[in-house]
Amino acid sequence: MVQRILDTARAIMREEGVAALSMQELARRLDMRAPSLYYYFAGKLDIYDALFRLGFTLYAEHVAKTARGAETWQDELRLEFEAYMTFAIQNPELFQLCFERPVPGFVPSDESLQLSMLMLQQSYERVARLSEVLDTDLTPEQLINLLIAIMHGLTAQHMANDPHLPLGQGRFGSLIPAALAVLNKAWSKP
Repeated sequence: MVQRILDTARAIMREEGVAALSMQELARRLDMRAPSLYYYFAGKLDIYDALFRLGFTLYAEHVAKTARGAETWQDELRLEFEAYMTFAIQNPELFQLCFERPVPGFVPSDESLQLSMLMLQQSYERVARLSEVLDTDLTPEQLINLLIAIMHGLTAQHMANDPHLPLGQGRFGSLIPAALAVLNKAWSKP
């Protein structure tokens, strides 16, 4: 039943917007009374929190699977950018909940935040290991934060303008190679 609730909540969020989730609509679609939902979740924010954890779990699995074949830092960046946009295209409601925070009053639990912070820390550590092959004065944290900003900017614009188009198409989805070329030129050692 918990999985049915989460799947139905995702469907509502995908159709009506992440912040539009309501316990009444969720109960209606599940053919139950709204108070019955409180047996499984403390409230709507608890459902959002479970979906936040699910989003980061799925994203971590997606990135690990996608980036497995990277042989160079350039390959790894390309695969990471592509994984981020692909995740957003395939899971727009989880992408918004995890990376854009569109729900007023929703603050992820400490447990959920730890999951997202663990991914961030692992990214810092990966980039720190690459410091010998990159030509930059940026710290690993600054490098990752810059990459997140570029990756998210392209993806958010793609989702806002061409969400129906696959990776590599549209005004912003087609710009990943150009962004990577700029980074390659900026960070490759002479």
